[in-house]
Amino acid sequence: MRAKYKHINIIARDWQKLAAFYEQVFSCIRVPPERHLSGKWLEEGTGVANARFSGVHLRLPGDDDCDLILEIFQYSENKPKSPPAANREGFCHIAFEVDDVRLATEAFLKNGGSPVGKPVSADIPGIGKLTFVYLADPEGNIVELQAWK
Repeated sequence: MRAKYKHINIIARDWQKLAAFYEQVFSCIRVPPERHLSGKWLEEGTGVANARFSGVHLRLPGDDDCDLILEIFQYSENKPKSPPAANREGFCHIAFEVDDVRLATEAFLKNGGSPVGKPVSADIPGIGKLTFVYLADPEGNIVELQAWK
């Protein structure tokens, strides 16, 4: 069996606002068209009764072939989530490699993000020096900013 990684999905409280955040902070690029989907096929595929959602695909930076996508959708009725925690079971965070963690953190926070942890640096044997920080986007999804030397 051949497999190819395609996308990460975030269910947003306000998909337009969250998409704009990722476009502003990380220069993600919208991949048309916007999605406004509903129907029996969507209910059956998602297991959500009366499933209806809207959203957009964003091309992640560093992927000129448009294969890696951040998919941001908002259902007509979302279920609430728990507060972010780096040790919560399940999917935890998405990571972006940046040139300067301090400058990227400033931009992230200026655009509505919030801190989760503090920036730290550590020498990783056989790999190099890692500087990283965990932050939360405006809807509480954990994002790691990292730089390697």
